[in-house]
Amino acid sequence: MQDLKLFDSEALFEHLYRNAPIGIALISMDRKWLNVNPAVCHIFGYSKEEFMNFTLEDIRHPDDKNNTSGLLTALLDGVIPSFELENRYFNKNGNIVWASVFVSLIRDDNDGKPIYFMTQFIDVTKNKLAELKLQESIERYTSLKKYNHDAIISFGLDGIIINGNIIVQHMTGYPIEELIGNGMSKLIGEKNATNLLLALNDHVEIEKVEKEITFIQHKDGYSVEVLVTLAPIIIQTQTKGFYIIAKDMTEQKKLIIEKEAAEKTNKAKSEFLAMMSHEIRTPMNGVIGMTDVLLETELDEEQIEYVQIIKKSGSTLLMIINDILDFSKIESGKTELMEEPLNVADIISESLSMVMSKALEKNLEITTSVCPKVPSLVHGDITKLRQVLMNLLSNAVKFTPNGAISISVDNVSQDLNSVRLQFAIKDTGIGVPKEQVVHLFEPFYQVDHFMTRRTEGTGLGLAICKKLVELMDGEIWHESSEDQSGSTFLFTANLKVLSNHVDASPYDMWPQQDDIVENSAAQPLKILIAEDNEVNQVVINKMLEKLGHKTTLVHNGKEAVEAVKRNNYDIIFMDIQMPWMDGLTATKLITDMLNGKKRPYIVAVTAHAIKGDCEKYLSEGLDAYISKPISINAISEIIDRLEKLKSKVRD
Repeated sequence: MQDLKLFDSEALFEHLYRNAPIGIALISMDRKWLNVNPAVCHIFGYSKEEFMNFTLEDIRHPDDKNNTSGLLTALLDGVIPSFELENRYFNKNGNIVWASVFVSLIRDDNDGKPIYFMTQFIDVTKNKLAELKLQESIERYTSLKKYNHDAIISFGLDGIIINGNIIVQHMTGYPIEELIGNGMSKLIGEKNATNLLLALNDHVEIEKVEKEITFIQHKDGYSVEVLVTLAPIIIQTQTKGFYIIAKDMTEQKKLIIEKEAAEKTNKAKSEFLAMMSHEIRTPMNGVIGMTDVLLETELDEEQIEYVQIIKKSGSTLLMIINDILDFSKIESGKTELMEEPLNVADIISESLSMVMSKALEKNLEITTSVCPKVPSLVHGDITKLRQVLMNLLSNAVKFTPNGAISISVDNVSQDLNSVRLQFAIKDTGIGVPKEQVVHLFEPFYQVDHFMTRRTEGTGLGLAICKKLVELMDGEIWHESSEDQSGSTFLFTANLKVLSNHVDASPYDMWPQQDDIVENSAAQPLKILIAEDNEVNQVVINKMLEKLGHKTTLVHNGKEAVEAVKRNNYDIIFMDIQMPWMDGLTATKLITDMLNGKKRPYIVAVTAHAIKGDCEKYLSEGLDAYISKPISINAISEIIDRLEKLKSKVRD
């Protein structure tokens, strides 16, 4: 200690001032730099002379300017001898420097008056950036836990719960504070907790335990079904614990149940449609099929006209039934247009002929008016146009006790390739209440509460008419009569204009039955008809006789199999739905029985008209498919197809 006296104290302090790693600055009471040591210059990048040109406040970060105001007041008032804090500053390059700042006050020894501040700076930028990065990581983890839709529970290797997110509280009913310090068995049961602890060091066993934990116990005693994932908590390469991430499967289970219910409902709807298709189309086969047979007999001109009207009405009704049964097309708005040449006047005439008998019973006056500017022949969907007209005309006749009905067609606009026509059906009937007009065209809206809407013919509502009109790029609306009772329904349709055409009535385009007979097979074929419905037996039998073929009738699939055992047949018309044995089973037995031998050409005959039926029956081993009601054309085509197949084999 004696040797220290040999050193000049001022020289010693000067050495420390210049060589200390801590920045030391003397700052005046008005915040100007009085002196700085080299460490301050190194921290901020300025020379000693440059510091004299600005104040400490000039380089302080704007967000930190008010950090010291209260502390400086306390220091000046003598409340505190010094203070320490962290501030941000800008160095000469404009980069942020984090500094730990220690400020003390030098006072006059005589009167205690403040003279200047002694400020010490320690550069903590590296540590601060590392701290911020760690804080960011912690906040990300906290946000993940907080906003995750799954319950996240952390526990140590001893199975004791460490923490959990807010979803854990919702799922278990326990506050997090109540869970911390408890074993996992409180939530997953003793057995699962024991298996979990035994498996913590085995990755394969961990995966097994994951699958075994399917429930989390709720505070109220019930269990919540969950899907669990286990994830390790790794700190400095060592596993310190695990996370249980539990997804509540309650809602997913409900969705699965609802999906299964919807699928069952859809299947039931499909089965209902198939059944209704069969029930409706089977009698339709008798109506339409017998008109084909009747047209082959000797009829006078008046009788031929009546039969053609019956056939046309039946065919139209059948097409409408097909649209109703194919709900998927109507519901999705994907009903396709089948465009072909049509005569507008003929379509109106045909539609009127189907409701004329009812109109005559009521002694209604019916008038038609077609604007001369309407092209005689256009290109459009005959069925859908006729369907809309029939529905509107049926309604007009139904709800007009007496008076008149008029149909008019006008040309709204026309260009080189298309024409927009407006159809108007006006009646003097009971009309529609004003408050109900807005609902007329809503899907499935029933107006039975103010009038009975049991429409004749189609059975289709105005909502479906609206869809069909929109499909033809048109609009449909209702207008009430101001001066008299009644209604006017109007709709527009865009149709293509045909050039260089020859007018022709649709009746002239019908194939002649004589031509069909001449084009059928030259040699009579042996044909087996497997059909349980007596009307359909007569229809198919008569058609085949007209085509010059020999037939055998059986009533079910079992009899069909027995008939094939006894005789050889060229064709079997096999009804799919029959008692005792259905057509598909009978086809399989016949195929197995004649394995390696010549087998008859088997045609599926069904009243089902659901999309995909044809592919289904062909995949079941049948050779062809026709849908009821059967036409003589369809049967002739089947026979022609068989003859072509035979010709290929002979060649």
